[in-house]
Amino acid sequence: QVQLVESGGGLVQPGGSLRLSCVTSGIDFRLYDMYWYRQAPGKEREWVVLITKFGTTKYTDSVKGRFTASRDNHENALHLQMTSLRPEDTAVYTCYARHYIMPDREYWGQGTQVTVSS
Repeated sequence: QVQLVESGGGLVQPGGSLRLSCVTSGIDFRLYDMYWYRQAPGKEREWVVLITKFGTTKYTDSVKGRFTASRDNHENALHLQMTSLRPEDTAVYTCYARHYIMPDREYWGQGTQVTVSS
């Protein structure tokens, strides 16, 4: 059974930092491109960052220079270090895995809430 379990969300003041993690099981993590998505209240889900199986990263413009994604292929985990957080970063953050050559093999986590507020 495939599982993607996020953790690390919470309430933080503007300008603060959080580190999200997504631990996977049931997949060969090394063969998956990994993503973070987020969905703010009343808005559509948006892509935040891609980290490929090779470790190459790509960020949406609004988080460049503030968020850093990493992956640990030994721990089968994806991380997202978020700094200089803004109220507009408030959202449910969800990790997504897609096999690098078989895109029908895709899986979503349940999400973790991040709230940026004073």
